[in-house]
Amino acid sequence: MASTKIYDFIERIAELQRADSRRCTAEFGLQPVQLEVLHYLSICNQFSDTAKALTEYLGQTKGTVSQTLKVLENKGYLRKVADIKDGRITHLQVTDSARQLLHQAIPSPLFNAACERLSDKKNAQIESSLRELLQALLGSNNMQTFGVCHSCRYNTHKGGSEYYCELLKLPLHETEVQLICKEHQLNR
Repeated sequence: MASTKIYDFIERIAELQRADSRRCTAEFGLQPVQLEVLHYLSICNQFSDTAKALTEYLGQTKGTVSQTLKVLENKGYLRKVADIKDGRITHLQVTDSARQLLHQAIPSPLFNAACERLSDKKNAQIESSLRELLQALLGSNNMQTFGVCHSCRYNTHKGGSEYYCELLKLPLHETEVQLICKEHQLNR
């Protein structure tokens, strides 16, 4: 069965990534989940940078996420910022030192070296196939996609660098539509 072979390959790749992540995070005095949190927060938009969205994205418990956030804040990799319009909402922002760490750690040197051994065409094919597999996996389980804003059905390009989210009824800038969003829904 083809799905068994695909699963075996994905599982082996995931195990290699986990081992590399453990090695890499140990160099920075972090746990892999802490690096995952920083990575997510560095690529998500202002609608998705909350503890609740982070919990949904990672599939972790609230307690695990809460403890992880405390550690990252104490290490100076994360800051909490109250929402300007709604004080009940707290946004999570990575610091400059966290961005420097992420630049060194994601993707890992091991992963970069592996991708460099492949042609540009092969890298593009793998990316496309993995995107399709991810979309199928999310769709078959009715899970949120957390996709990049520019590929969302609610995103409207207004011209130049201006965009608009039809779902949230908010203007967006060109830089914002390159980030992932918890409200994302694929174009149909």
